[in-house]
Amino acid sequence: QVQLVESGGGLVQAGGSLRLSCAASGRSFGGNAMAWFRGAQGKEREFVAAINWSGGSTYYTDSVTGRFTISRDNAKNTVYLQMNSLKPEDTAVYYCAASKLLSGSFLEKRYDYWGQGTQVTVSS
Repeated sequence: QVQLVESGGGLVQAGGSLRLSCAASGRSFGGNAMAWFRGAQGKEREFVAAINWSGGSTYYTDSVTGRFTISRDNAKNTVYLQMNSLKPEDTAVYYCAASKLLSGSFLEKRYDYWGQGTQVTVSS
């Protein structure tokens, strides 16, 4: 059974940093794209960042470009999201997603496996 388990969320002050991790089990995702999405209360879930199978290509939504960095360790079957200069508007539940495809995408429908999410709260 495939599982994606996120960790690293929490409460942080504006300007602070957090590092999210997503550990996959049940199969290897070393040949697949992975991504982070987030869902704020009262809003639809949105794309945050994606990484292709090798880690050679990354994609970000405009609001996090320059502040967030997605990376992966295929040997550990884990993807990370380093979040710096956090803002109150970054507050959301952050979800890890894995695709059966090689290349990353901002489209939710491209992803086949999802984690349960981890809460990130940024106080002003």
